[in-house]
Amino acid sequence: MRSIWNGAISFGLVSIPIKLVNATESHAISFRQIHTEDNGRIRYRKVCELEDREVSQAEIGKAYEDADGTMIPISDEDLSHLPIPTARTIEIVAFVPADRIDPLQMGAAYYLAAGGAQAAKPYTLLREALKRSNKVAIAKYALRGRERLGMLRVVGDAIAMHGLLWPDEVRAPEGVAPDEHVTIRDKELDLADALMDTLGEVDLEDLHDEYREALEEVIAAKASGEAPPESPAPAAGGKVLDLMAALENSVRAVRESRGAEEDAEVRQLRRGASAPKETGARKSTSTRKTPAAKKAAPARKSTSKAGEGEAKKTATAKGAAGKKTATKKTASRKRTA
Repeated sequence: MRSIWNGAISFGLVSIPIKLVNATESHAISFRQIHTEDNGRIRYRKVCELEDREVSQAEIGKAYEDADGTMIPISDEDLSHLPIPTARTIEIVAFVPADRIDPLQMGAAYYLAAGGAQAAKPYTLLREALKRSNKVAIAKYALRGRERLGMLRVVGDAIAMHGLLWPDEVRAPEGVAPDEHVTIRDKELDLADALMDTLGEVDLEDLHDEYREALEEVIAAKASGEAPPESPAPAAGGKVLDLMAALENSVRAVRESRGAEEDAEVRQLRRGASAPKETGARKSTSTRKTPAAKKAAPARKSTSKAGEGEAKKTATAKGAAGKKTATKKTASRKRTA
């Protein structure tokens, strides 16, 4: 991976030479702008307003525009001499629990690679210290013309850094929540919980970009001169007037869509007598009577009748006292059966 920034991590008096590399990549399909009449490329040219001519990248610099329109040139050398310690350093300022970081602040992700053999030991020291403390490091650094906030954490055997927004760059959620007073009933919450349980968890590795795959199919069809695949008809929509009914239908639809998998698991549970009971839909399914269970019921009744006959014979042989005892036993057996 190509580094985009070279510098060092400042960890107290310890300096760790590092290289900054992008930790993520985009797989989005990009398009070009064309002239629809002849498919000619549309390009943007960089033109100097004073000379009215196109200029090369080597001739382009940066400047700050003052309030009166005056341009104040700022060179890379000017930026390299900024009077701040983070010009070429990721300065760790604190260590905090990871849950102290608001996800709204998190931005681009980078890997911090050790910059040479001399950086191996201090790099490993910082990594192991972060692991043992179960904390993340908060740091300040300068990149692309501005000072930024970052969070360092361990990913595998590497140290990763997430760019963070400054706290004053995160807007408060004012005016976002509904103003109307709404009462949520316990039954509605129970159904929402049931829907969450039915949907269950997901392995993020199993998720993929279906839009990009469909787009690739369209491009392949167009490239080969074929008609692009047609999109499926949209599901018939309508106004949801009853929230309870919508939740119930949602739970039912998810269970039906996963019915084959549910039935297979239930059959496996029936084969194993020691299988643990499950909650939710699977629990209610597994309590249905099987044909074997239905056949077992008459068998128990016939056994109790045989016992009843033997009790009567015993009562006749032993007299009235034995008869009373046998009658009690027979009644008990009937209730058990």
